[in-house]
Amino acid sequence: MINGKQRAMLRKMGNRLDPTIQIGKGGINENVINEARRELFDKELVKISVLRNVPESTKQISDEIARQTGAEVVQVIGRKFVLYKRNEEEPIIML
Repeated sequence: MINGKQRAMLRKMGNRLDPTIQIGKGGINENVINEARRELFDKELVKISVLRNVPESTKQISDEIARQTGAEVVQVIGRKFVLYKRNEEEPIIML
């Protein structure tokens, strides 16, 4: 669990990121979850964009991906959101 100060730092870092995963009309599937897990393991902080043709809200999608990957939602803005999951073996971001 991250506190407010840590969340603010992660939001600041997330603002500079480009989305590395896009969720299309197929929604959340096994490939999206696996890619999110891989990105979170490699980078700890991931920005994901949701295309306009997705019927679910960005908040619903971010919560579901966070639940399935064990990550935390740092920020949801419009059609993009940022996830964080600490790499216990080799931490990259020091909070």
